[in-house]
Amino acid sequence: MGIIGWIILGLLAGGIAKMLLPGRDPGGLIGTTLIGVAGSFIGGWLSSRFLDRPVEKHFFDLYTWGAAIAGSLVLLIGYRILFGNSRD
Repeated sequence: MGIIGWIILGLLAGGIAKMLLPGRDPGGLIGTTLIGVAGSFIGGWLSSRFLDRPVEKHFFDLYTWGAAIAGSLVLLIGYRILFGNSRD
């Protein structure tokens, strides 16, 4: 999967993670994309490191999507723990 595929996957994974964990987070298209792309990499690393399930390089692989969404959720939860609701 190329860089464009990772950005698209990150954008969609970040959007899904925001829907699963509603609240006030760093918003906008850029923020969602950055959280999603970083979450994709973190989720892939966690999946290969601790679950012994390396992420495939196919865009439509279910485990790739699961790892990307889980990684995005980890980043959103971490952001909320560290910074709280900074948009008051």
